[in-house]
This record gives sequence, structure tokens and C-alpha cells, in this order.
Amino acid sequence: MLTGKRIVLGISGGIAAYKMANVASMLVKLGADVHVIMTEAATHFITPETFEVLTKNRCYTDTFDRGMDMHVPHVTLGTTADCFLIAPASADILGKIANGIADDMLTTTVLPAKCPVLIAPSMNVHMYENPIVQDNMRKLASYGYEIIEADCGFLACRDTGKGKLPPEKDLVEYILRACGKTKDLQGKKILVTAGATKEAIDPVRYITNHSTGKMGYAVARMAMLRGADVTLISGETTIDAPMFVNTIRVKSAKDMFDAVMSYSENQDIIVKAAAVADYRPVSTADEKIKKNDSTMNIELEKTDDILKALGERKKAGQFLCGFSMETENMIENSRAKLEKKNLDMIAANNLKVAGAGFAGDTNVLTLITKDGQCELPMMSKEEAADRLLDEILNRGVI
Repeated sequence: MLTGKRIVLGISGGIAAYKMANVASMLVKLGADVHVIMTEAATHFITPETFEVLTKNRCYTDTFDRGMDMHVPHVTLGTTADCFLIAPASADILGKIANGIADDMLTTTVLPAKCPVLIAPSMNVHMYENPIVQDNMRKLASYGYEIIEADCGFLACRDTGKGKLPPEKDLVEYILRACGKTKDLQGKKILVTAGATKEAIDPVRYITNHSTGKMGYAVARMAMLRGADVTLISGETTIDAPMFVNTIRVKSAKDMFDAVMSYSENQDIIVKAAAVADYRPVSTADEKIKKNDSTMNIELEKTDDILKALGERKKAGQFLCGFSMETENMIENSRAKLEKKNLDMIAANNLKVAGAGFAGDTNVLTLITKDGQCELPMMSKEEAADRLLDEILNRGVI
């Protein structure tokens, strides 16, 4: 997602500076052209050579170094960057930038920057809570810089509290949100459902399915990266929810029905990727059902049909996309579902096709609409999610 993007990392003095080597490496793997600027204090925690090996670019430490490989490098880097991340940002660097002080390579480069600038403060908890530092962060936010809130935990100084640099993967996700995708869904509200529901038999046992939630989570993340305001209603899953997404956790089909109905009214696009139970036990035992020598029968009743209810309530201009998991007659069964439930699109896949279905990181989707279908090859679930969103936009959602 970052191929062709120029990312500038500004590193100031702090023990968390060592984490930035991993951030640089992760960005390079995503295709980014990474340039690192270090304050003199930062070089006491990690060497510039480390970043030069990882990025294959010169690491800048001195504004007046005559051996630099670009003309007026602090201006060139600042004005050509696609994203600028300062992490860890010390109290000193926060105060300088907030007050327009430019006395080193890092501060002179951030001032001319026209790209999104992300600042991740990291320091001792008592420094972090100092009202002057807090005021500088508020001032920077008012100027349009994005402040990445520090984590809480055990700090290098042996204090416990707020001041930890967030995990490297989270910092990379901030960069991806800032410049990884074209914001063609900016201003759109998208509701996504994902994961499996659980229908209780007794306090110990339940009925569920094999859904992992990966496909729905991929749709939610890609929509977020493309600028949408995303609400994710998630059933059972073991994967982490995407950052910057409003995630609502539910258990049963009834829980999901209620949550979807409460959020659906104001959504521009609804993508229902959850695997919701079609049936639930008529009654749930209050105590664990004991095993005996005879057979056991569980009486089931139908759950509420969420897709059907959404199709009946669909307002003008709202786009409704369902998912269909089949083992036979995929196109016929999915097209019938499309018509019966008043959908605009259905994403169908066959559990028996290699690379499709539950648990894996790939999928093989056929996107079906009233006037045609688009067969996608096997691809990662995030790539498939992106193609699905492309197709929705191609269908006139503006």
C-alpha cells in the first residue's frame, strides 16, 4: 500500500527510539521510500547507521552537513513527504515545534511539511502529565498535527503510567491511514458485520459455525483506510479489531439483529459478512444439561433474518451487500438470495473451492448484482475487500 510513498521518520531522544528500527523495516516491506531524521540526543540510543542499513537512505542528523545528497534537504524532505511521523517525540521536541523553534534538522524539516504530520509523544509519566507539555500537545493539535496518544504501562524509568510509545504496528497503521489509500470513501458511513454468532444450549454449550471474521474485518479495515466512517458489528472471533473503527461486540443472532437495526438507519453502505445462525434452541437451560444413556433432541426455532429486514427497510440511496457461502449451485442460490432479500450486491463463494471459505487468509469471490456478475481470482481477503469496495463505488454510490 505504500509503494511510491515517501515517509519521513523523525526520531528524538528517548529510550523508545530503538523501536523505530522495526517501524522503518515494516514500512520498507510495505514498499515505502523511508527517510530518517534523528536529533543529536536520539543518536545516544540507536545509531544512524542502523537506519541507513534498513532504509538504504542517508540518515540525517545535522542541518549543516555539506555531504548531504539533496539540495536544501530539510525543505526538500518536508515538502515531498507523503507522511511525516515523529516518534518518539520528547517533551523538548514538542515544545520546539509548538512554538515554531527550528534549530536542528528535525525541527527545520517539519516546519515546511505539507503532508499529514503525526506526533507520538513518549516520556516519563510525570513529564507527560505536566500542564506545559499537555498545553503544547493541544496547541499542536490545533495547528493540524495529529497527536498519537501515549500508552500506559511500566516505563523505562521504573514508573508506571502514561508515556509509553504505542506498538510499532500501531504506528504503521497510523501512517497507512494517513496516506496508504485514496480517500474515495471520505464522508461515507459504512456498517460491516463479521464473525460467528453463538446460540446457547445451556451455560456450557452453544451452537455456532466456523467463521473467523477475517473477511468482514478486512472489509472494515479497507473501508477505514479509504476514508469511511466505519462501524463494525462483530460476533465471535479471535482476531484484533481494526484500529480507527467503531467496533460493537455481540454474541447471539438476536444481539446482532438488535445492533444492526440500531445502527443501520444512517448508513450509506451496509456489508453483511457475518455468519449468523439460522436457528437457535427454543429454550436455554439454566444449568448444565447432564449426559445420560439416551439420545438427546434439541428443538430449534428460526432466528431473525437480518438481511431480509435490512432489504425491507432499505432507504433510497443506501447500498446493501450480503455474503453467500455455498457448497453447490453457488450462482443460482446466491442470485435467488439477492432477489428475495432486496440486495444490491451479493459476494458469493464456494466452500469447496481451494483458497475460499473460512479461516484462511485468501478468498475467491464472485460479486453478483441484478445485471451481472464479476468473478474475482484467488487473492488475499484484504485485496478481495478492496475489490468489493471498488465494485460498490462503480455501482454509483457517491
